[in-house]
Amino acid sequence: MFIQRYPCHMDTHIALTIFFTVFVAELGDKTQLATMLFAADQKTSAFMVFAVASAALIASSALAVIAGQTLSNFLDPRWLSLIAGVGFIGIGLWTVFSAW
Repeated sequence: MFIQRYPCHMDTHIALTIFFTVFVAELGDKTQLATMLFAADQKTSAFMVFAVASAALIASSALAVIAGQTLSNFLDPRWLSLIAGVGFIGIGLWTVFSAW
């Protein structure tokens, strides 16, 4: 159903924007640090850590896409952007105040 609704046509500019936005957002976050710690364990295969962490990121991205598509049926995308922006600010403030 999802594939039939959305053909596999990709705008390069949009694809690069999405890639770099998500890539930069993921740098240094808790997920990356946890993955780094798992990879530092000499008893664990680095390839296994990479494969399983990649699968987890794909699964969480799939959930985000499904949630975004579903919510867009009920909310204007501008409201979704506003909610996401306020959420990011809230998480940032919580992180800053937690550090004190």
